[in-house]
Amino acid sequence: KISVRFGDKHIKGSPFFAKITGEGRKRNQISVGSCSEVTLPGVISDQDLRSLNASIQAPSGLEEPCFLKRMPTGNIGISFTPREIGEHTVSVKRLGKHIANSPFKVNVCEREVGDAKKVVVTGNALQEGKTHTENVFSVDTRNAGYGGLSLSIEGPSKAEIQCTDKEDGTLNISYKPTEPGYYIVNLKFADHHVNGSPFTVKVSGEGTNRQREKIQRQRDAVPVTEVGSQCKLTFKMPGITSFDLSATVTSPGGVTEDAEIQEIEDGLYAVHFVPKELGVHTVSVKYKQIHIPGSPFQFTVGPLKDTGAHLVKAGGPGLEHGEQGMPCEFNVWTREAGGGTLAISVEGPSKAEIEFKDRKDGSCDVSYVVSEPGDYRIGLKFNDRHIPDSPFKVYVSPAMGEAHKLEIAQFPSGAVQADKPAQFMVRKNGAKGDLDAKVVAPSNNEDDCFIQLIDQDQYSVRFYPRENGIHAIHVKFNGVHIPGSPYRIKVGKDDVDPAAVHASGKGLGDIKTGEKTDLIIDTCNAGAGTLAVTIDGPSKVAMDCTEVEEGYKVRYTPLLPGHYYMTIKYNQMHIVGSPFKIKCTGDKLAEEGGQETSSVIVETVAKVSKGGNRTGVILPIFKSDASKVQSKGMGLKKAYLGKQNQFTLNAGDAGNNILFVGIYGPKGPCDEVFIKHTGRNQYQVNYLVRERGDYILLVKWGDDHIPGSPFKVEV
Repeated sequence: KISVRFGDKHIKGSPFFAKITGEGRKRNQISVGSCSEVTLPGVISDQDLRSLNASIQAPSGLEEPCFLKRMPTGNIGISFTPREIGEHTVSVKRLGKHIANSPFKVNVCEREVGDAKKVVVTGNALQEGKTHTENVFSVDTRNAGYGGLSLSIEGPSKAEIQCTDKEDGTLNISYKPTEPGYYIVNLKFADHHVNGSPFTVKVSGEGTNRQREKIQRQRDAVPVTEVGSQCKLTFKMPGITSFDLSATVTSPGGVTEDAEIQEIEDGLYAVHFVPKELGVHTVSVKYKQIHIPGSPFQFTVGPLKDTGAHLVKAGGPGLEHGEQGMPCEFNVWTREAGGGTLAISVEGPSKAEIEFKDRKDGSCDVSYVVSEPGDYRIGLKFNDRHIPDSPFKVYVSPAMGEAHKLEIAQFPSGAVQADKPAQFMVRKNGAKGDLDAKVVAPSNNEDDCFIQLIDQDQYSVRFYPRENGIHAIHVKFNGVHIPGSPYRIKVGKDDVDPAAVHASGKGLGDIKTGEKTDLIIDTCNAGAGTLAVTIDGPSKVAMDCTEVEEGYKVRYTPLLPGHYYMTIKYNQMHIVGSPFKIKCTGDKLAEEGGQETSSVIVETVAKVSKGGNRTGVILPIFKSDASKVQSKGMGLKKAYLGKQNQFTLNAGDAGNNILFVGIYGPKGPCDEVFIKHTGRNQYQVNYLVRERGDYILLVKWGDDHIPGSPFKVEV
């Protein structure tokens, strides 16, 4: 929408409407923190830091989480970004209760508050630039107070950004684009644009002549699934044995059951199950006890509660690696996202041939073939928005040649241990050339494997994993992956499972700018792993993560209204529901300017739910609200000796849980309590008493009293 006015009045035809089409724009960003540090009274240990959290409230009422640290003196230290002048209140709590001397008072003076107008930017690189060249400019924040500096560059290519801190309050920032054209540079300090931002930069020079192919397909919403109906989730995994596949389905109530896997055709499998509840189910599909790409899956029984690109999943070998001239295949699941347009693009050294097959059940097969090796970018968009983790970077190796002759033997079948060597064998079977191997850890750290000739054509490959989690072992012959490479192997205890991690709390619902909000990430029974939380949205958010009994509490404060997307990964894999779409309303407390990213990473400890690892029945996870249980009947107020006294309960709107009724009198419990379920969470309760006096009647829905409970009953 383009408005052209003269003397504050639209000219003829204004506003004009223009539709912009063409290549998608690529974006890169970088952030550099600068915080005020304050020492508070009180001594803490490193162990205390795990259970403490802190927040700071400005004079205007804006409350944000702030980081705690242990100073060299042993005192409590906090770091925060000052936004206002005046007295601030710092609350330091353990398990929701203030520690000694908390809340603390901190005074912020004018020179400490970040002022973007006082940031000085120098250099010609914000007016014009060159491709394949480091375009450098300087940023001076010495007189601008405390604040975070964030930079994003958007244009025809994803420009590589480097930042050098000169340790005198100035920074040298460079960007290296690979395609000519116009780039938009957003430069913000303390969440406000510096003078001149956003900058429009004209980049000239040679491009990379990358080829791009794109297809679009309409995806229809699948029919609503009902309780008791036959459900299926399909996926393609060519070249495996179905014997090594397993699947489970976890209901909204927390009940996990095995599911049947059927091979529909060569390499195409379906998970079959019959749901017993409405709501979001978790479908876990594993190959050799490791989640397949895309698993765990969200599967909604009943109407979809949300739709959109953030609910689309994609996975398969074609999004990890490929081979020149051979089909590179992957799956796309759009069932949870509803109806819309799926756009698939492949960009790289050669033009791709893309094939698309709709399975008519909310999933599809995609394969592409390229004629040249090299780095390719696979873009997947749903309704013009990238799906999670898109674009995918894929290296397509040269044609396999003699590498197809190689095979491995004695590969470890179970989990191997961290900090202990493991090995397997590789047979060349007459192929001539060089063998090399490396192991890639969950943190993306790479380590070379030790290769030793055992026999004329047989080699031993030893590797030394240093982390717990899923490792990838790349085995190449003459620079080309051998069949099956990279191989995935589990290191450490066999109990790390992202499907067991759940997130809940008001921080996943509707939120307001300037108000601190939080959520709980329950890691009980999920094993020890790496928890990574990332929030993408209109503004950066102050965010922290502290340990609580059931897992970890994440707190954050948004500054701009709009939609935020929270990604929660456990050992580099999305938990069910991730990324979560969060709607934020309220006043604008920062300046707009492109998407911002904030993240926190925690190495978790193994936790078990209350009751520990006891054997026996595990209670399901109930979702209920005792305040919505209605009660009526004379038996709630008055009772008569030797007669059946009665009242009724209606829990139809209170979710699902277990009903508990107990009656206690002057000399002990009453003689008889009888509960009858009459259907649809309606109950009739009868009880018999043989002593006069005042009795206490307790009615609980799960762990919570219903309204009015405990009741006083006169007999």
